[in-house]
Amino acid sequence: MMECWKVGTIKRWSVGKIVILLSIIPTFQRSLAAQDTIPVGYGTLRRDDITIRFASPTVEIQVLPLDDQVIRLLAPDTYRSLAQLIRSRAGDLTDAAARGGAQNPTLMMVTFLGVVPQARFQPEELTITSRGRLFRPIGIVPLSPTWSSFQLDARQQAAALYLFEPGISVREELTVSYQGSTSDAWTRSVRLLDQERARVKARAQLGEKHDSGAP
Repeated sequence: MMECWKVGTIKRWSVGKIVILLSIIPTFQRSLAAQDTIPVGYGTLRRDDITIRFASPTVEIQVLPLDDQVIRLLAPDTYRSLAQLIRSRAGDLTDAAARGGAQNPTLMMVTFLGVVPQARFQPEELTITSRGRLFRPIGIVPLSPTWSSFQLDARQQAAALYLFEPGISVREELTVSYQGSTSDAWTRSVRLLDQERARVKARAQLGEKHDSGAP
């Protein structure tokens, strides 16, 4: 009887855990489907066009929003690369989202580059202000082996995927801050994205993809 109770308990626990995971996974797998009406394969923007760059005395910071309505406007090969990166890290992102208590987090790729030798960086001190609200990272998934040392040589870099609570609007102005340094560069990116969105819709109507290999 005791053994039957244990088996039943384990089965119920396993099913419950699976249900929780399935409620979180769609953020990273179905977000690539179609949050936006923008079709894939017609964008021409480069990552550099929409990457937020600014610096503190010791490191340069690069922030790239990974919202699907943003990356769909990038050139097809760049979109595919970023979409594959998100899919390849789906398990880690799901775990990070569960720990942070958010089912639909906002994703950003953040890169720190050393400006001086033995430059220290503090990942949790990067924040985003959107619609008057301050957002702090609720989860970080490292992409570089050097990330865990929190120290960089000059010109060395370390990248990670950041998770923030839902509510950051990539269609509006936002401010990125780190240790007293701030950047409002996204204002320019919003204009570029709006212009490219209109061009992409026009290309889609004409069936003119940017490259023949686009999905």
